[in-house]
Amino acid sequence: MIALQPFHIKDASALISNIKDQRELLQFAGPMYCFPLTEEQLEGDLSDENRTLFKIVDVENQNTIGHAQIFLKEKTFLLGRILIWDENNRGKGYGKKVMQELLKYGFSNLNRELAELNVYDWNTGAIECYKKVGFSIDPDVKNEVKIDDETWVSINMKIQKEAFEV
Repeated sequence: MIALQPFHIKDASALISNIKDQRELLQFAGPMYCFPLTEEQLEGDLSDENRTLFKIVDVENQNTIGHAQIFLKEKTFLLGRILIWDENNRGKGYGKKVMQELLKYGFSNLNRELAELNVYDWNTGAIECYKKVGFSIDPDVKNEVKIDDETWVSINMKIQKEAFEV
């Protein structure tokens, strides 16, 4: 069982320590952060009235196991910067539960009928998780980012409020 709890700057060191290199940071946050991740970058997000930052907590033992954000856009809200940091906790259903909790929060509090997220096309585990929650790929929205000698393609996925409530 997981819960989303407000992220405070005192939580930053746990998040920062779980981003090992530039590639992990790009996968986690997209191109908006610079490696190494710093408290100042996170303070920028915390001070943005359109962003809500969460720590993901394992309720049973009260351990923080990850991080997530919601970004309020004009017509949608964007789920992002989602990370379950211990690889041993991946594949255990935490991702699906986190997505459900983020959507529940967003649709209940943000007065939007549509949620979206962006994910790199090679991250098939995450894409399958998002599909299980009800997201579908928007074929019209793609972005590319270069890292080292590679190009990563980001795809966009969306879910309508009524599809989630079913």
